[in-house]
Amino acid sequence: MPRKSPVEAVVGDLQLLLRRGLPVTSASSVDVLLDLRGVVGRAVDPEDEASRMAALDGTLRGLLARFDDARYASAARALFGLPPAEPGLNLTARRELAAEQAGHEVHHFRKRVEPQLVEKIADELLADADRFTRSPMIAPRLAPVRVRQPIPADPFAWEVSEHEEQLTRLWSAIYAARAELLAVERLLSLQVDRQAVVRVAVTAAWRWAAARAEAIGYLTAFAPDLEASADELLNVAGWVPALTAAQVSRLTEAASGGVSREAFVTTLHGETGLGKVWIDGFLTRTAPTVNPLVEENGQAS
Repeated sequence: MPRKSPVEAVVGDLQLLLRRGLPVTSASSVDVLLDLRGVVGRAVDPEDEASRMAALDGTLRGLLARFDDARYASAARALFGLPPAEPGLNLTARRELAAEQAGHEVHHFRKRVEPQLVEKIADELLADADRFTRSPMIAPRLAPVRVRQPIPADPFAWEVSEHEEQLTRLWSAIYAARAELLAVERLLSLQVDRQAVVRVAVTAAWRWAAARAEAIGYLTAFAPDLEASADELLNVAGWVPALTAAQVSRLTEAASGGVSREAFVTTLHGETGLGKVWIDGFLTRTAPTVNPLVEENGQAS
């Protein structure tokens, strides 16, 4: 029997998963999906199947939440048992709802549309796995510690501890930046008040620039031979507006040294062009008439 291609293998497991829908459980029997690099990389304990099932469940929910085909997004989610589907629906009921959401007759949806949706999700999972494979660094996993772990008075122990400390600070900063970038996109999707978006976008600029400063410090001190730049590491945090090298440098400089958000805003108070580029990149509409960093600084409580 010919060996299945990676896409065919992932599609096969997704079709098995469709029988029960999400959440992923031990009854799903989807070993190929559980072994994907993006799933293993997200698992708290990669050796534990339950941990990998939780990681797979979260990965699929994230991909379905960001499904980039507006016409079929709700249909894809319903097919896998996510809203607009109700919990507990069998595949037949979910398929009927998905067909309705997509505006198709059920038979046509099952034969023509559903396979394409499943293949698209398979492609997304493989692309996600590829990104994890190519990532220059992986965030350290934390395990429960129930007893104190004192550091002996030894230069080697100090060096190891300092390395772990700085690596943890780096990933803490990257995750903080990602949280704010996600918040910006969520507020834009909700179409909230512009000023609310501006405030969170400024926070995102501060967190992103602080993370870049941490990345530069870490790479310089602990990984000078690593074939990765601070900008490659910051790609993990999420998308940011296109900036010139000078603008990136200015943001990083303003956020260096662990400065507060208020100090960051004050430092960039006169940088109208930089603030405009950053905010416009998110809003993708008419630019603000003043620097949002200036605007907010004047309204800060």
